Amino acid sequence: MMYVRREKLKFVFMVAALIISISFVLKLLQISPELTVSNIVERSMGGGVYVQVKPDNHKDDGPKNKCGLPKPCPGKDFAFKIYSGATNIVGPQICFEGKMIIEKDTRGNKWLGINIVVINEKTGEHVNTGSFNMWSGKVEELIEFLKSIEDGSLVLIASFDDPATKLNDEARALIAELGSSYISQLKFRDNWIFVGGKKTMTHVSFETHMKNDRETNKYESWPEMIEMDGCIPRID
Repeated sequence: MMYVRREKLKFVFMVAALIISISFVLKLLQISPELTVSNIVERSMGGGVYVQVKPDNHKDDGPKNKCGLPKPCPGKDFAFKIYSGATNIVGPQICFEGKMIIEKDTRGNKWLGINIVVINEKTGEHVNTGSFNMWSGKVEELIEFLKSIEDGSLVLIASFDDPATKLNDEARALIAELGSSYISQLKFRDNWIFVGGKKTMTHVSFETHMKNDRETNKYESWPEMIEMDGCIPRID
């Protein structure tokens, strides 16, 4: 009778030990996802399990590149990243060489229309910024700004909401001179981002757009937000 009781107790202890072991392994896997059952066993065989516990707020994303590019630009080339606006609520963003020159605004009343950042091609210095409402603003102000851009300037442009209603032939021609091939087709609420230059030493022309079409729009009356990033060659 005593023998039976001892066997029962032994069985209970074995089950309890198994449950504790499984719980321990699961906890390790939860704390450190890079661990596997096999390497836990291997480490245990070698004299204990080593676990490096990181704080909850720890993020190991590796080195940060300028403007969040996936890899750094070669040599001294300039890094950029541009987002168009989304509907008429989330504003555009223009980052150049790690500096967010136009920051996203979610109030919906800033940066409407065409937004322009002017950069000195040689030094990478931020020269000027302009924002022009092409729904209720004056196209003459945009034209004046475009004419004021000096030779040897890089020009980065992002649209927000409506970039086209007030555009006229003169404004479109001035933007085309900067290297845009789509400006002649730009229409009401199209999304458009562009990088070009005014008589720069290196020809620069990066451009993408999303047509406003109610049948394909992501947001009913507005197309999907677009983005573009890359490197601009730098001439010493």
